[in-house]
Amino acid sequence: MRSTEVTDKKSITFKLNFIAGFFCIFLLLSLSAQAQTPVGNYQSGFRKQGNKISFATTNADVRLNFCTPSMFRVQLSWSRSFHNNGSLMVTKYNWPKVQVRTSDEGDHFLLQTNKIKVIVNKAPFRIKVENLHGKVLSEEAGTGVMGGAEKKGQKVWSKKVLQPGEHFFGFGERMGFIDQRGRDVHLNVGRGEARTHVMGAFNVMKANYCPVPFFMSTRGYGIFLHNSYATDWDMGHSNPDSYTFKADGGELDYYFIYGPGFPSILNQYTDLTGKSPLMPRSAYGLHVGTYSGGTWGHVKDASQHYVVNLGKKLRNEDIPADILWLDSTWRYFGKLGHGGTTFQWRSVFKQPEAMLDSLYNMHYDMVGVHIRPFLDNGTKYHVLSEAKKHGGVLYPAPGRLGDIVNFFDSSAVNWWWKNGVMKVASQGVKFVKTDAGNSFVYHPHNHKSRPALTQKVDSLHNLFPLAYARAPYEKFKKYNHMRGMNQTREGYAGIQRYPYIFAGDWPSRWQYFAPIIKAGLNIGLSGVGYWAHCMGGFEQRPSPELYMRWTQFGLLSSVAMLFGMDHPGYHEPWNYGKKALKNFRKYDKLRYRLMPYIYTAAHENHVSGMPLMRPLVLEYQHDVNTYHISNEYLFGPDMLICPVTTKGANSRVVYLPKGTWYNYWTGQKFEGKQHITVPSPLTQMPIFIKAGAIIPMQKPMKYVGQQPVDTLKLDVYPDSSSTYSLYNDGGKGTAYQKGIFATTKIESSRDNGGTQITINTPQGQYNVPARSYKLTVHTSQAPASVTSNGRQLNETSSLEAYQNAAHQSNWYFDKNQNVLYVRPSGSSNKKITVGINRN
Repeated sequence: MRSTEVTDKKSITFKLNFIAGFFCIFLLLSLSAQAQTPVGNYQSGFRKQGNKISFATTNADVRLNFCTPSMFRVQLSWSRSFHNNGSLMVTKYNWPKVQVRTSDEGDHFLLQTNKIKVIVNKAPFRIKVENLHGKVLSEEAGTGVMGGAEKKGQKVWSKKVLQPGEHFFGFGERMGFIDQRGRDVHLNVGRGEARTHVMGAFNVMKANYCPVPFFMSTRGYGIFLHNSYATDWDMGHSNPDSYTFKADGGELDYYFIYGPGFPSILNQYTDLTGKSPLMPRSAYGLHVGTYSGGTWGHVKDASQHYVVNLGKKLRNEDIPADILWLDSTWRYFGKLGHGGTTFQWRSVFKQPEAMLDSLYNMHYDMVGVHIRPFLDNGTKYHVLSEAKKHGGVLYPAPGRLGDIVNFFDSSAVNWWWKNGVMKVASQGVKFVKTDAGNSFVYHPHNHKSRPALTQKVDSLHNLFPLAYARAPYEKFKKYNHMRGMNQTREGYAGIQRYPYIFAGDWPSRWQYFAPIIKAGLNIGLSGVGYWAHCMGGFEQRPSPELYMRWTQFGLLSSVAMLFGMDHPGYHEPWNYGKKALKNFRKYDKLRYRLMPYIYTAAHENHVSGMPLMRPLVLEYQHDVNTYHISNEYLFGPDMLICPVTTKGANSRVVYLPKGTWYNYWTGQKFEGKQHITVPSPLTQMPIFIKAGAIIPMQKPMKYVGQQPVDTLKLDVYPDSSSTYSLYNDGGKGTAYQKGIFATTKIESSRDNGGTQITINTPQGQYNVPARSYKLTVHTSQAPASVTSNGRQLNETSSLEAYQNAAHQSNWYFDKNQNVLYVRPSGSSNKKITVGINRN
């Protein structure tokens, strides 16, 4: 009996505790739900004014603004007032009138353009987007009134259905993965998590030098969150059936962009946030950075002689280069000890103007210097004290921000330029490296003022790298009377307007090589076409093998940048042995021979937003094999670059997408949509060329413009038919923005009778200097005859004879290499047609 009573008491106690616990959980959930404020149900106020369509819901005002038939903006305000438009992320707010048919369908509104249908459900208020065939592209998720769009405290978010087979790409310079489905992504400018002894450096999985709140979905749409606060993107990580994007403050303000192709989405996204301008033509050559012989801890070794000797040695070693910059140890480190900018040369730079003149006399086109956004006093210049005395120059906040230039204010920028940058610009410096763009963080002394000020600073933190890069880019552009150029480490949506960005400070170890490639591919998927990295890593001395593999990749990146802080080697190629030097020279010269191809791809980036480094998924969106490929990419439209990232490897697996591909080194032909194993000896990085490609090349030069480009070689890989539009302009000025450029249309077609190649005359307002052409045609069958504008050309007996007959129109077929060499008659001032006849 006693045992039964005890059992009953335990049972009763358990039930009471369970009920109490359940009640507490229910209460907490209720309170949590009450704290979260959904948009609610549609109430009233549906109206259309121009491209804007407005709604009033239970808890918020909603506005849809159609920019084009395939792009619209969604704004939700729980305060029922909308913020002013900013210019740092988005540059275009005024759009032509869009024809939008609207109708009230009872339980929903239907908004339709000639591209998409937007269905706005009334209760609860939810937005769904379909294409014109009824395929659901995107729809908001949730249960009851919750979900869709909500607000809790300062945070705002949107929750959407994750469709079957849907994958996501973008989000800026991510080093972990290409496909972000199932990932949890945090976007906020910064280096990432602090160093650990285990990792050896900042965690590549948390790297955040250049986050971009934009993605593209394989369903055929993109979303750009127009919000400058830190954001979190749960792309099916917590729930495989939905994804959520959340901002720490501000409004829920985003753009929906329908492609359906990724190139179309990128084009529209960069219409919003700005196209990349063309850099000076020389900037597509090699960039070399130097600590002047004395990096941190060795500053006593820095000297202007080191810089001049570096310039000489690059020329003497036959290493083409065009851009040089002096990193931090060029300047006197100020009295505050945080490496702030004093604009004062170190005493070992006794004649900086003479040093700069020496470099320009060696035909380096631009020389720059490293700066930071915070000021300090030197012994000669006292820019920090002068800025404080002047007032309005520094960002108005206590703590660390008190030393930072207020780059958001044009008058502060003007003062900074006149009283700071001009001290070196007037001596011949032509650009700056804007380092430490992540420094705009509030460190309060007075904690009572923290909440309001912190919120303001948090809203500007991600915008600061844009304002910081914009200031010298625009100032130098005007002062130098030429195109601007700026090198920066941090960025956010819109940074592509102030090129270029580089990947930051990563150790010279194999474990960081492959993640760097992912960073470059992801940022290209995020609208940034110009990107660089420290070849061979940055912080330590790489092994010769790693150095060779990394420089092969680096010299065929969108921007080629050589820079390291390993004292005393500094990643200079002669410091890694004769084999490494020869390897570097080989790929550097290849880059310079490819200059017409690279420059044409750069113009395409300017026009359409297509990056120079193109992940395979960008061009092959519906090939699921490309979704996880992060170690190969298209360089421009036709060259497949396959870096070798495994230590000791003599081969690697390459995925060839749909089509026909040629091994660049051997000429061997492969059909696509398959994985192949490719030999890759240490001096040879696998490169493949797409069938149909027409690749223009010039003779190698030590610097851009060393010689007139009076002959162009066209590397032709015939397919059924293809065209290529070769771009030309003046190379330095901004006249191209007014239409002063020319394009040369080159056509290739093949049928049973043979191949015909047509080189049309340049068209446009830029006068292209006359040039002749040489063709290298990859074909497995020797022609019966070759004609130029209908006239039969002579066949030479050997390749040597062909090359020696420099001023004669002729041809030669190399049966071992399956290559036809043709020198047609005529020049670019008249149309040239080459017939390669089989019979």
